[in-house]
Amino acid sequence: MGMSLVKLVVWISWLAMAVGAEYVKYKDPKQPVAARIKDLMSKMTLAEKIGQMAQIDRSVATEQILRDYSVGSVLSGGGSEPLPEAKAEDWINMVNAFQNGSLSSRLGIPMIYGIDAIHGHNNVYNATIFPHNVGLGATGDPELVKKIGAATALEVRATGIPYVFAPCIAVCRDPRWGRCYESYSEDHKVVEQMTDIILGLQGDPPSTWRKGVPYVGGKAKVAACAKHFVGDGGTTRGINENNTVIDMHGLLSMYMPAYSQSIIKGVSTVMVSYSSWNGQKMHANRELISGFLKNTLKFKGFVISDWQGIDRITSPPHANYTYSVQAAIQAGIDMVMVPFNLTEFVDDLTYLVDSKVIPMDRIDDAVQRILQVKFTMGLFETPMADFSLVNELGSQAHRDLAREAVRKSLVLLKNGKPGSTPLLPLPKKASKILVAGTHADNLGYQCGGWTINWQGFNGNNSTRGTTILGAIKSTVDQSTEIVFRESPDANFVKSNKFGYAIVVVGEPPYAETAGDSTNLTMIDPGPSAINNVCGTVKCVVVIISGRPIVIEPYVSAIDALVAAWLPGTEGQGVTDVLYGDYRFSGKLPRTWFKTVDQLPMNVGDSHYDPLFPLGFGLKTESGASIVSRSTSSATLRRPGLFIFMVTVTLSFYITGK
Repeated sequence: MGMSLVKLVVWISWLAMAVGAEYVKYKDPKQPVAARIKDLMSKMTLAEKIGQMAQIDRSVATEQILRDYSVGSVLSGGGSEPLPEAKAEDWINMVNAFQNGSLSSRLGIPMIYGIDAIHGHNNVYNATIFPHNVGLGATGDPELVKKIGAATALEVRATGIPYVFAPCIAVCRDPRWGRCYESYSEDHKVVEQMTDIILGLQGDPPSTWRKGVPYVGGKAKVAACAKHFVGDGGTTRGINENNTVIDMHGLLSMYMPAYSQSIIKGVSTVMVSYSSWNGQKMHANRELISGFLKNTLKFKGFVISDWQGIDRITSPPHANYTYSVQAAIQAGIDMVMVPFNLTEFVDDLTYLVDSKVIPMDRIDDAVQRILQVKFTMGLFETPMADFSLVNELGSQAHRDLAREAVRKSLVLLKNGKPGSTPLLPLPKKASKILVAGTHADNLGYQCGGWTINWQGFNGNNSTRGTTILGAIKSTVDQSTEIVFRESPDANFVKSNKFGYAIVVVGEPPYAETAGDSTNLTMIDPGPSAINNVCGTVKCVVVIISGRPIVIEPYVSAIDALVAAWLPGTEGQGVTDVLYGDYRFSGKLPRTWFKTVDQLPMNVGDSHYDPLFPLGFGLKTESGASIVSRSTSSATLRRPGLFIFMVTVTLSFYITGK
């Protein structure tokens, strides 16, 4: 009996302790975020703080590593998936397994999983693939782009992921750059407007929300990332990750305004560029990261490196990793996309703090910013994903939205030879038509890079969508005979009596440095397809490319010419406009050069002599139900008072230096 009494007392004591331990301030959603951060950080060891500053790739992540190192974030690099053709449920199960590891750590700080979702949820099989940013820039429609952001957020959340490395707000000033399609325009005003995608991804901050503080509005939204800070689109000759040569005034007026806008709109994170500014690596640029982004623009979210971005501070990369860690963290980078060598990063940063090279308040600033985002987005309350949104992935509503984006992105560059009637819109009823070209029946080419794989794919089997040929088949009259030849010879074309021909040609998929090009030509047999077809039959040439390419030698032979950019999975958007169900309304977001010798050439340059100027775009008539839009596109709307104030602030900053 006495022993039982002892057991009872012990049990009651344990229960009392457990009840007492239940209340932890940082786990209380009713507490202000600042109080939760302060409470949690007071409990964290240096090792746990440094763990929060690391982001590792899923290929090297395990539940034990996440638990033991208190790792702050996991990511999927381009094409990194749990298994081939993974379903939404497979992604959720993977993310939740990792999260279990994080929640089992001493303090249970949830990790944040990130992924590149730059034109829809592009790593994921069956996701809706929207046009790449260059095409969205051609729409001149920030409201449409905001809707695309909201749809992308739903599809990403459908797979259990709460963080995307988007949008890219580069201002591409040279189409030879392999990432030019990730830029909305050469005009920074267009890029500024398109930062409305952040409001779609993250939600609209309440009117009372403090400027500069990150905002994520619930479980159907994701944390966004404005990238790549700063000047990534201005490198010499468009060489990826190279050097942007421009003075401070030019940097602030051309490349910085979109960051001001993103911060005003509550963007959660900013990613640093691989590139250099006047010879200094951006990943080591304290003046711009800490001085300007954090102090002048009052950005309160976290700054993240690019993939092995700190390694590339040295040449060759990773030559002196301790120095790279020191330079990057002192510059103001808060989270490092390591992504593989976790222990080396942890050991080096620990050594630098212990030896007083990096002060503790720099570590605390980084961790406070990371926790600010995690608390704000509700990650502590709902760290685990469920299956409630799985049907959003590739939903018909999102595909319809993408189709709308495609048709609004198409730019009509020519419609009829001089003295002849316009060819477009095409008749749906014809005895026989020819469809030709490398890009007419190739979903991978149509989507471009950053689709399923980092460098994209070739063919029609890697995800679900509609090719342009497929769209033509579903659009024309049933009596119209369609003949498809990828590369028809001239005799074949002459020996058939085609009513008209559609020739779809352009660039192969590419991403980043693999896309850098000095010649900007279409792939073979594109030129011969144009010459063999357009010399014999009335033809419309559709260019599938991430940027303007060499087309001037062929223009005179072509009856109608359309820039379709990289439209994504919804090829029907192309035929919607070719066949007149909707009219052309897109405007060139980039100058279309005559020859590559002119490059770089942007509007306003003294040598400006384009084939087609920035903002050019012909129109066609369509049904009366289509509301006419002004030729002065939406690209020059709504800078707003706050931008004026920021501009004044920037000018003070410039004159004050």
